[in-house]
Amino acid sequence: MFRTMRRKGQQLSPEECVKLLEKATSGVLALTDDGAYPYAVPLSYVYQDHKIYFHCAAEGHKLDAIAKNPKVSFCVIAEDNVKPQEYTTYYRSVILFGTARVLRDDAEKRAALSLLAARFSPDDPAGRQQEMDKLYARTTMVEIAIDHITGKEARELAQKKTNI
Repeated sequence: MFRTMRRKGQQLSPEECVKLLEKATSGVLALTDDGAYPYAVPLSYVYQDHKIYFHCAAEGHKLDAIAKNPKVSFCVIAEDNVKPQEYTTYYRSVILFGTARVLRDDAEKRAALSLLAARFSPDDPAGRQQEMDKLYARTTMVEIAIDHITGKEARELAQKKTNI
């Protein structure tokens, strides 16, 4: 169902993929929109237990697309170091495929929102809670259950690991 990576020597391990997802703060969500066009939108997220969580408004393009087709793709570029003298880029990225769903259960929604808020404001629990309480009714939380994940890095970075 999912394609295997052609350049296996550059493939990141599942553990490395998770580390990149835990470290990065933004990615690009790809959905199928109304006219069967791809719709890719950058967003902030949090990773936890083989799932991605993000927030959005109570209505809009993302939610319409998820309602029509919950199968999504999500891409995170964790490193992007252009090396002009070498005519290349040293990169690390992760692409995952999964199924998105809007969290309707209050406990699930609160837990996911708390994870996201803690990710982006770790040092202010009181302020975090105040902001969540203020915006909770207008906030929609979405979970992506990961079905398949792959990561890849530049050939030069992969070679450095094998030369150690």
